[in-house]
Amino acid sequence: MKSYALIGAAGYIAPRHLKAMKETGGTLAAAFDVNDSVGIMDSYFPDAAFFTEFEQFNAHLQAEYYARRALDYVAICSPNYLHKSHCAAAMRFGAHAICEKPLVLDPSDLDDLIEVERQTGQRVNSILQLRLHPAIIALRKKVAEADAGKIWDVDLGYFTSRGAWYHASWKGLVHKSGGIATNIGVHFYDMLAFVFGPQTRSIVHHRGDDAAGGYLELERARVRWVLSINRDHLPSHTPIGQTTHRSITVDGEEIEFSGGFTDLHTLSYQSILNGEGFGLDVVRPSIETVAHIRTAPIQLHKGEQHPDLAKVIG
Repeated sequence: MKSYALIGAAGYIAPRHLKAMKETGGTLAAAFDVNDSVGIMDSYFPDAAFFTEFEQFNAHLQAEYYARRALDYVAICSPNYLHKSHCAAAMRFGAHAICEKPLVLDPSDLDDLIEVERQTGQRVNSILQLRLHPAIIALRKKVAEADAGKIWDVDLGYFTSRGAWYHASWKGLVHKSGGIATNIGVHFYDMLAFVFGPQTRSIVHHRGDDAAGGYLELERARVRWVLSINRDHLPSHTPIGQTTHRSITVDGEEIEFSGGFTDLHTLSYQSILNGEGFGLDVVRPSIETVAHIRTAPIQLHKGEQHPDLAKVIG
């Protein structure tokens, strides 16, 4: 039975990690969060120790687990800007890290974690669950089996409404979240590279506090993309009452992958336990993409804009 610790137990994504630990036969030894609304733990691991001070959490792990090498993994669901330091801390506890996306905010952070891996002999595993989604795997197979010279035309639009709280939280601060493209888009960029090959060109059409849009060229695809958390940006064809709109079309054909998300974290954990997790080398391309989007000059090119970008720009 594998033993886990959890950083960020009160966060939105933490229940998926708790479920994955349970369903893969693990046990939670200890958890940490600065907030104490963690009643969800009772549904999975009611006997796990819990701390609201990182120093106490650290001391507990050092005293109870480090000396016996009894802690196998630390799952990290903390705010984006803390991922690097928490991954490093996990490895220095003598455990492997399992970290939510984005793994880090800048490519140089990956170099620092590579050094900690070398020093400790531990490993960082990133949650990239779209790579495990059946629809994405099928699309990748379709692309691989097509004529080698074929270039696919892709439109990616993701609109997920968020209230005023978003901008008051760490998610609304670029230096903590990385901005819209990093916070809600990084797993899409990883998925696109997984399916269509490495990126060769990136242009940013719009970058704001609530939305971003641009154009990517990959080895096998041309991608027009737009992301937004502003409900006023929802496309006009969004059904009344629906607050989220997600669409990926490939050569005009919609790729349906809204279903099947429930168990992807469990699949991710099982892959990690099987020695098939996604390491730092796998993560680097998507981190380089979002770092570029964060700082690139704004350019508008006709014919390269996502059809729904006009409403976002206004």
